[in-house]
Amino acid sequence: MRGKQFVIFGLGRFGLSLATTLAEAGYEVMVVDKCEESVQEIAPLVTHAVQADASDMDTLKSLGIRNFDVAIVAIGKDIQASIMTTLLLKELGIPYVVAKASSEIHERVLRKIGADRIILPEQEMGMRIANNLISGNILDHIQLSSEYSIIEMGILPDWKGKSIIEVDPRGVYGINIIAVQRGGSIDISPSPNYILETEDTLVVVGSNKQIQFLEAKRYGKQ
Repeated sequence: MRGKQFVIFGLGRFGLSLATTLAEAGYEVMVVDKCEESVQEIAPLVTHAVQADASDMDTLKSLGIRNFDVAIVAIGKDIQASIMTTLLLKELGIPYVVAKASSEIHERVLRKIGADRIILPEQEMGMRIANNLISGNILDHIQLSSEYSIIEMGILPDWKGKSIIEVDPRGVYGINIIAVQRGGSIDISPSPNYILETEDTLVVVGSNKQIQFLEAKRYGKQ
């Protein structure tokens, strides 16, 4: 799988989780951290694992960072290193730089130096849990933008026993089914002939408006 190439700086819990999830999904992932032990631990799971100081321009150039599509600065405690790394990545012309912020002031600085997206993990987790509690049928929720989200949801009752092509989620509901979980297995990019059953959990992407419509339909409000 070619797709996007990701480079992650910092192997705390946040960086480690990102790296392993992206690698398991089949993407090319490079991780960079100053801790040799952390680098060695994750090395078998990712494409490249490098022990290095990410806040040094010469080091970044030597790693071929310009070849990556997305850079994630997951450095947590060392705010100076986080800011410097983000700044250097933008100067190197990385198309999309995501940076983790540990406070509102940290967030403001990252925004001023050009980070494309800033993440406050605790705040975003709180929003996801709130969305879970509010939405009822939606098991999990990831907001991609103000207009689009990826969600996990159960099937609508009238989808039971029908194939994906019969349901026609894109044409009828304006959503795309990107994965189906049944029991302990996950089918990525399921076949159009996949028969939906009550126990299925769907991972879908769509507009927030359409997602709310599906929720209302599931609970008989439409």
